[in-house]
Amino acid sequence: MADSAHMRASDAFSWYMEEDPLLRSTVVAVAVLDGVPDWPTLVAKVDRASRLIPAFRQHVVSPPLRLATPRWTVDPDFDLSWHVRRVDAPAPGDLATVLELARIAGMTAFDRARPLWEFTLVEGMAGGQSALVMKLHHSLTDGVGGMQLALLLFDLEPVAGDLGPLPEVAPGERLSRDDLVRDAIADNWRRAVAMAGRAVRSMPGGLRAARHPRQAIGSAASTFAAIAKVVQPVSETLSPVMTERRLTWHYEVLQVPLDDLKRASKVAGGTLNDAFLASVSGGLRRYHERHGTSVQELRVTMPVSIRHPDDPPGGNRITLMRFKVPAGEADPVARMTAIRPLVQACRDDRSLPWTNTIAGMLNVLPSSVVGGMLKHVDFLASDVPGFEFPVYLAGAEMRDYYAFGPTIGASVNVTLMSYRSTCCVGVTIDTGAVPDVEVLTGCLRDGFEEVLAVGGGHDAVRMPLAVGAG
Repeated sequence: MADSAHMRASDAFSWYMEEDPLLRSTVVAVAVLDGVPDWPTLVAKVDRASRLIPAFRQHVVSPPLRLATPRWTVDPDFDLSWHVRRVDAPAPGDLATVLELARIAGMTAFDRARPLWEFTLVEGMAGGQSALVMKLHHSLTDGVGGMQLALLLFDLEPVAGDLGPLPEVAPGERLSRDDLVRDAIADNWRRAVAMAGRAVRSMPGGLRAARHPRQAIGSAASTFAAIAKVVQPVSETLSPVMTERRLTWHYEVLQVPLDDLKRASKVAGGTLNDAFLASVSGGLRRYHERHGTSVQELRVTMPVSIRHPDDPPGGNRITLMRFKVPAGEADPVARMTAIRPLVQACRDDRSLPWTNTIAGMLNVLPSSVVGGMLKHVDFLASDVPGFEFPVYLAGAEMRDYYAFGPTIGASVNVTLMSYRSTCCVGVTIDTGAVPDVEVLTGCLRDGFEEVLAVGGGHDAVRMPLAVGAG
């Protein structure tokens, strides 16, 4: 049997919580291409990527009685043709058609007997375009890891050079129940030894604590308070409007000029992410006003990267931080100014080094408890830096790149993926919380326009799915 490759507790958290279908952690990305990739070349590139990132040829096997976290196991029946597919776009072959295919893929549960990803090339789009719909489970990768994967698929030139021979593939595994029990015990033993080693290495810190007990107690109390805040139950949504939850998603997209959004953020002394959050929260304020109500604060979940430079490609290296944003603040500059310290506090939070430990604690709770917390989050927002230069997929230039994150119980997930000079914004909407998706999309556009205006003259926000959009 190969060496153990058990999930980190934080990845197991997203795996276990899917006992509730509303909490599925499926990510879908859509690359719109000017032209059609060469199919054999595309398949060869995906094959190579699956060999370089082991999890793409592994499926998940759960030890009995949760004796350990689920285990990544090389799939003995791996079939690349099952994971990489091609279809013709239904009429009229526009972006809305592709997003409908992507939406259905996102709402469909994975076959857990296979590796947790599916790529579909959609051919026959209007104007000779095509699109690659990439469906992945969040335990495979986060936003930054997804861009690392993209570097294995996309090229800087229309014609890529020879990459040499394919890497070897690990042999498949078929594990019995007894194998899994023995492996789980061994994994727990390895973790115990590693924990003991960390304790020994921390002895100098323990000596300092003995010399300065007040400082040590204060530091421990601050860390405990930070952890308690992360796991604190949430019993109600702050939005009086977006309260229902259903198993139906809708995908929308916006295009926001990148440099103009950066310029607006600098007026408030902030970052692109500050301007992004201010735009989304401002759009949600407008949505509530359209429904005859007001809202002062909304609760957001924001992914914070805990990735280290030596972490392997792919993988899920984020923690989800919850906090309240001043959505009721009408002045976009004041809103950005108020958001900046809130985001910085999350990135400096003392609980971050304890992410895996916290997840391990949550993993022993019933999924109904965890789900009850997540379903009272108003929205999710994620800002992922993308390519600043044109890239090509098997000879076809990429035009736009959208990412659609899971709602995991919230009403809306808004993901900004930058590509060249554009912020490609993908919006995943729970239609139980937001039945009038066109109204919300218009309000989000106005929220971005409001922030862009802070920076002066700017290009307009585009709504590619709107009737008559170019």
